Amino acid sequence: MSLFSEITYKSIKKHFGFQPTSKQDILINNLALFIDDNNDRSLFILRGYAGTGKTTIISALVKYLYKEKRNFRLMAPTGRAAKVLSKYSGFRASTVHRSIYFARSGSSGGIILRLQENKFSNAIFIIDEASMIPDDTSSIKGGGRNLLYDIMEYVYNNKNCKLIFIGDTAQLPPVGIPMSPALDKDYLRNAFHLKITDIELNEVVRQDEQSGILYNATLLRDNISSGNFKPPFFDLYGQKDLINLPGVELLDELVSAYDFQGFDNTVIITRSNKRANIYNREIRNRILFREEKINAGDYLMVVKNNYFWLEDNNEAGFLANGDIIELMSIHKTEELYGFNFADVSVRLVDYPNAEEVELKILLDTIEVEAPSLSYEENNKLYNAVMEDYMNIPQKAKRLKELKENPYFNAVQIKFAYALTCHKTQGGQWHTVFVDQGYVTEERMDKEYLRWMYTALTRATDKVFLINFPESLIKDA
Repeated sequence: MSLFSEITYKSIKKHFGFQPTSKQDILINNLALFIDDNNDRSLFILRGYAGTGKTTIISALVKYLYKEKRNFRLMAPTGRAAKVLSKYSGFRASTVHRSIYFARSGSSGGIILRLQENKFSNAIFIIDEASMIPDDTSSIKGGGRNLLYDIMEYVYNNKNCKLIFIGDTAQLPPVGIPMSPALDKDYLRNAFHLKITDIELNEVVRQDEQSGILYNATLLRDNISSGNFKPPFFDLYGQKDLINLPGVELLDELVSAYDFQGFDNTVIITRSNKRANIYNREIRNRILFREEKINAGDYLMVVKNNYFWLEDNNEAGFLANGDIIELMSIHKTEELYGFNFADVSVRLVDYPNAEEVELKILLDTIEVEAPSLSYEENNKLYNAVMEDYMNIPQKAKRLKELKENPYFNAVQIKFAYALTCHKTQGGQWHTVFVDQGYVTEERMDKEYLRWMYTALTRATDKVFLINFPESLIKDA
């Protein structure tokens, strides 16, 4: 280690605040070498399980970079994940999309995503929750862009820029693929010809050892690593923050969580959109006593990226799949083109400084059992709106009018009281209720344990397992 790297190592360690474990000390040392390396295509992968201290070390790194007046940018795949990153680092973080893309009107109408120019030389880009980053063009729906490739193109397009990916390989990978490409060293080296340093933290640090949530998350992670998919998976003895909840007590505990923690700090996690729809319906009827399709005060989740409604100067950049919004007022509801719409004002929950935004939302997605509107239903809306422009002779002009039509661009939403696990990734809630539904032992495989691990680690303080069978719990 050079004298310069030795100084960097000691400075990061000083910001760490307490004595690191041996593995954490190796990580700090490797980060110091990485920061001072002159290679212009350097990538650092930090893999760490829940409770292993990776957030504390990244916080120390960021404080060091700030003190030394080094350029750095913090990013995460979703608005909620960026909010979490901002909270633990103490510095502003934004979504990857907001950081690397800009939206422009296409020549034939509609919105096209363009890759921004990286204007930051000698900068370190830190991306948290990297397990969520896919490497296919379907990752940016309608944009035809590959998020992982675009990150690489953006970061390494300026002098001496470096990239740090942070993530947890025990979490669910992106939808439709078995692994998280942004955390796979061999894949990244072959695809992008990078100099890669990687390390994995796997020891739960002392201050978190008393957490029942992290203790059981570690049990799940060990089963994932060893390939042991035979129950029991949980040890609830003496745990106060992880509880197996009988179904008859669910309503009371939900009401208590909403009263004390609020709707934006409580979530139910399910394995299917169908189950999430049932919970959302029951919560609105039996707890909120709401009978209308939507009401002011409802919490909604955007379920498909939408680039139409937000102004360029809005902090969020665009409405992203997974963004949570609070319905502040309803101006009008109407049925048109065979679909139901509402003109509303909303608050972007994960962007507290952003002003209220007026949108047109599509109500039909609330009850569908798919993640968003189906291909067939999208085509139905497309054809119905296009009928209005058939008097325009030129096809290109018809298409341009269609792509600027507010009904065609209505925001697709679902209620956000109960969500599938993929929709919650990157976020944290004070209290999490986990409903695994009916799962036979034959279906308890690696994917099942990763789903369970991801669900448990969404909670900061308390997890309720809803009516889990005793066979899953040690000595039950």
